[in-house]
Amino acid sequence: MDYIKLFEIFTLITGVIYLILEIKQHNSMWVLGILTSTTALFLFGYEKVYASMLLNLYYVIISFIGYYQWKKDSKRLKENLNSLNGNSEKSVIIHLNRLNVKTILISTFVLIIGTLFLSKLLNYIGGEMTILDAFVTTLSAIATFWLAKSYKEQWLLWILADAFSSYLCISQELYLLSVLYFIYCLSAIYGYIHWTKKGLYI
Repeated sequence: MDYIKLFEIFTLITGVIYLILEIKQHNSMWVLGILTSTTALFLFGYEKVYASMLLNLYYVIISFIGYYQWKKDSKRLKENLNSLNGNSEKSVIIHLNRLNVKTILISTFVLIIGTLFLSKLLNYIGGEMTILDAFVTTLSAIATFWLAKSYKEQWLLWILADAFSSYLCISQELYLLSVLYFIYCLSAIYGYIHWTKKGLYI
């Protein structure tokens, strides 16, 4: 077994664990995400899927931001729960922030401009699947930012991004990674339902 396959297996295993921690909103998710994203960064770079490679570099960076943000939001959630009466705190485990219209508009603008810019850049440097790679990269970057901000709607973005990422990996014969993204897609549906049922706006 070559080292590329070993890296794929490592990314698959840590990626699944990462997903479980994400659904449970456990802060250690961000630490594991650094390891998973670093490995995926190398794999995409090896296959010359440059936008996805840069996306995983972005994941590494935002993991530090997300860790800090979730720690702060978790503290606010505990304060809110302490002010509740009865057994409400037993059923609420997810801290949420409300997604506003301004964030949606800015995110849409970034998605359009980011996709166009990246696709042209990738065409110039000779990347593969440039328009799809650019779209998935930009959408995933936005979804990760929404995740760090604890918007439950981030799961809706991940459903779309993971579906396209799975197809992208299949086209590059990264079959284990395609399985990972397919699992991500299905789990994002569950994640949205779980966060909706268990979440509390802070």
